Amino acid sequence: MKRRLTVLGCTGSVGRQTLDVVRSYRERFEVVGLSAHRDAETLRQQAEEFRPEYVALESGDEAGLLDGLAARKIIGPGAAASLAEAPADVVLNAIVGFAGLAATVGALEAGNMVALANKESLVAGGEWVMRLAGDVDNRIIPVDSEHSAIFQCLEGKDGREVREVLVTASGGPFFGYAKADLIEVGPESALKHPTWRMGPKITIDSATMMNKGLEVIEAHHLFGVSFDNIRVAVHRQSVVHGGAIFEDGSAILHAALPDMRLPISYAILYPERVDVGAQPVPFANASWTFEEPRNDVFRCLPLAVEAGRGGGPYPVALNAANEVAVGAFLDRRIQFLRIPEVIEEVLEAVPEFGTMQSMEAIVAVDSWGRDEAERAVRRAR
Repeated sequence: MKRRLTVLGCTGSVGRQTLDVVRSYRERFEVVGLSAHRDAETLRQQAEEFRPEYVALESGDEAGLLDGLAARKIIGPGAAASLAEAPADVVLNAIVGFAGLAATVGALEAGNMVALANKESLVAGGEWVMRLAGDVDNRIIPVDSEHSAIFQCLEGKDGREVREVLVTASGGPFFGYAKADLIEVGPESALKHPTWRMGPKITIDSATMMNKGLEVIEAHHLFGVSFDNIRVAVHRQSVVHGGAIFEDGSAILHAALPDMRLPISYAILYPERVDVGAQPVPFANASWTFEEPRNDVFRCLPLAVEAGRGGGPYPVALNAANEVAVGAFLDRRIQFLRIPEVIEEVLEAVPEFGTMQSMEAIVAVDSWGRDEAERAVRRAR
């Protein structure tokens, strides 16, 4: 039987690679829907190729480019979240940032399985999103390479056996730099990731180590592991993506050359594995290294972990402040080292918001965090 698939964020890096997998196994998929933020031209081309039932475009400015498509059109803010509710076997959520939370919620409330490439859904939604997933096994399958690795290492294991989970980090382009050398680095340098080719926001998050902080929070919710039992190791070769350490001291690690088609294909065809043309891991003359994070220099990681421990509104505010600070850095309004300072200022000012058990509550914190972060950015100029 064909697997009915919706791809949210289809014009971004993960979305495009998802459709590459679909091209290789067309007989296995029926594309239900495709959504994009504003790239209507690419969305139109993809829709002509894959002939989905629905297309969704968040920005209506270029909606005319979709004229003539046979698909039903959902246009305007909230389009992706509406599409996520359409019946599908798998909804792959590759939307960037906080905007992806509503789509994850919509898919889960509609009873769809979610292949999750939007880590902010669990950073901001956390316990609420996991409660929406319910007790059904594998309602959420992680797509991030690190969480996919941990997920695969834990399959078939009794959770009582697990002592820790391991999240690896590339370290980004600046890991070996002294703090003084980071004062004047600009967006061009920060966007030169040594291993992965990603969008600008996640690439900057990798450079600041915030990406790893968000992944620690995500791992806490996905795998039910305490923050004390999540270990981060910097692995510059980006071959080992994650693992599990067991009560007897042994470890199972997941290794693969960097290729997002591997975790994507595993998520959308779970529990099957298929050949996507990835190169096998070379072992001859291979050298793998693991280092402690440099939390004194890259402060976003410890800030994220503390926000995760705080729970409630803190991870929401953390994510909002980070999105604003990264945008300000890309716009050259603040320096690179100012990013964690903006985030810390916001976290120190978080008021009482109550529990984060609804979209309205989470959006309220997100809005407050963005406003507070903008004020911090203006003070830095």
